[in-house]
Amino acid sequence: MADKGITMKLNQMTRLRVVGVSTILTGIVIGLLVVIGGATKSYGVHVVDKNNIAAQMKPVAWFQPRSSSFADLAEKVGPAVVNISIKKRIRSTYSSRRSRQHPMHDFFKDFFGDRIPQDRMESSLGSGFIIDKNGTILTNNHVVQNADEIVVALSDGREFKAKIIGKDMYSDIAVIKIDVPKGLPYVPLGNSNAMRPGDWVMAIGNPFGLEHTVTVGVVSAKGRLVGGGYGKYIQTDASINPGNSGGPLFNMNGDVIGINTMVHSAAQGIGFAIPVDTAKALLPQLLSEGKVTRGWLGVSIQKMTSDLAKSFGFQVKEGTLITDVYDNSPAAKAGLKRADIVTHFNGDPVTKAKGLSLYVKRTKPGSKVILSIIRKNKIKRLSVIIGSMDNLPGDATPVPHSNNSLGLQLEEITPHNSRTFNVPSSFKGVVITDVPSHTVASDAGLTAGDIILEINDQKIKTLSKYNKVMSSLSKNSFVRFYVKRGQAGFYIAFQLK
Repeated sequence: MADKGITMKLNQMTRLRVVGVSTILTGIVIGLLVVIGGATKSYGVHVVDKNNIAAQMKPVAWFQPRSSSFADLAEKVGPAVVNISIKKRIRSTYSSRRSRQHPMHDFFKDFFGDRIPQDRMESSLGSGFIIDKNGTILTNNHVVQNADEIVVALSDGREFKAKIIGKDMYSDIAVIKIDVPKGLPYVPLGNSNAMRPGDWVMAIGNPFGLEHTVTVGVVSAKGRLVGGGYGKYIQTDASINPGNSGGPLFNMNGDVIGINTMVHSAAQGIGFAIPVDTAKALLPQLLSEGKVTRGWLGVSIQKMTSDLAKSFGFQVKEGTLITDVYDNSPAAKAGLKRADIVTHFNGDPVTKAKGLSLYVKRTKPGSKVILSIIRKNKIKRLSVIIGSMDNLPGDATPVPHSNNSLGLQLEEITPHNSRTFNVPSSFKGVVITDVPSHTVASDAGLTAGDIILEINDQKIKTLSKYNKVMSSLSKNSFVRFYVKRGQAGFYIAFQLK
C-alpha cells in the first residue's frame, strides 16, 4: 500500500510537471505570435493600417542577377573571337665592325659604305571578332597598321592569312578578311547607345598572348573623350590588357557593343572601347572604299560654359564656341567668325553628346549644310559647303588674332623680347609672366606664358590698354579673355570677385 501511495504521488507530480511545461511552452508560443503579429501589423505584410505610415511602405525590389555564371554567354560568342598576330619588317643596320663579317660586305659597301642594311621581323598580338560567315573581321587600326603579314587564329586552332579591306586611323577601326572553305561563326553588332552605366559587359581577347581570356565588369561611363581622340569612348572596368586591342565588348545578349581599344595610362582597371555604333557608321565606307572620307569645316572650337555664356551677355546651355577660323577653309568662305556660337547643324542641336566636330566628320564632303549661330546676341544662319580632310589646303592656317588676362604680372611684347615669346618682331601684345596662386585668374586657368590678345572683344596691344580695359569693368562682372598659348587660341571667362 505504501508503495502504491508513493507511486500515485509520483504520477501526480509528473502530471503537474507536464502541465507546467505545457503552460510555459504555450505562453512562449502566444508571446511569439503576439510579437510576430505586432511586427506583421507594423510593416503591413498582412494587416494594412492606413493611419500607419510604415504600413504603406512597399518592399524594395532587390537586383537579382539572371545567372550566377557568364559561362553560357562566353561559350556562345567565344568561337567568333579571333587572335591576330602581326609581323612587321623593320629595317636596321649593322655597325662597321660587324658588317665586315657579312659575306656580301664588299658588294654592299659600294652602295651603303660601312653600314649594311639588315631587315628583321617584329611581331605583335591583338584581337578581333568575325562579323559575317564569310570571314570579315573587325579590329583596331593600330593592331594591323603597317603590317607585312597578318595571321588570324580561330578558336578551334586553325590559322589563316588575312588581308586588310579598310582602315581608318582617326577612329582606330580596321576591317580585315580571311578566306575560309565554309561558313564561320559570327557575332551581331548591337546598339552601344542603348547601354547605361552599370550594365554588365564581358570582354574576350588575347591579353599578353593568353588566348580567349574572358573578363567581366560593367559600363563605367559613356561618351568619354580620351587623349584628344576623334571619338567618344565607352569606359569599362572589365579588365583590358595589351593584346585585348581590337577584341569585342559584349552585352548580356551576346551583341557586340564596343571594340576594346586602350587602357588608362595611370590607373589600373579603367579601359576604353570604341562604341560599336561608330563602327557601324563607318563600315560601309571601309568595305567599299577601304578608307573613310571625313568632312572638314576649318575651325578651332571650345566647349561653351555658363561663365562664357554670361560673359557674352546671354544664356546658352549648349553649343560650340568658335575660337579660330582657318584661312581658305569652308568656314572662312561661308563667313564664320571667331566668337560665333554654333547652336544647330542642319537643324539638329549641337550638344555635349553630339558636338559640332562629330556632325562635321560624319558629313560627306561637298555637302551643303546650314549652321545656326549666335553672333553678338543675334541669331544668324550660314550656308556652308563641307570640305574634305583628305584635301586640306597647304595654307590652311589659323587667322592671326589676339588674347587676354587679369590681376597678374605682365610684360609688354617689344621687338627686343619678341623672340623670347616666339612671336614676330612686329607683334604687339601683353604676355603673362606670373599668375599668383589661389586667385580668380589662376582658378580660371590662366598661366604664365599666355599672351593676352583681347578682353571682352577689345584688342590688347599695350599694358596701358590692358589697365584701361580692366579698370572699366565693374565689380562682380564677367570678363572674357582671348589668349594665345603655344599655337592655340582660346577663351577663358570668369567672374570678377
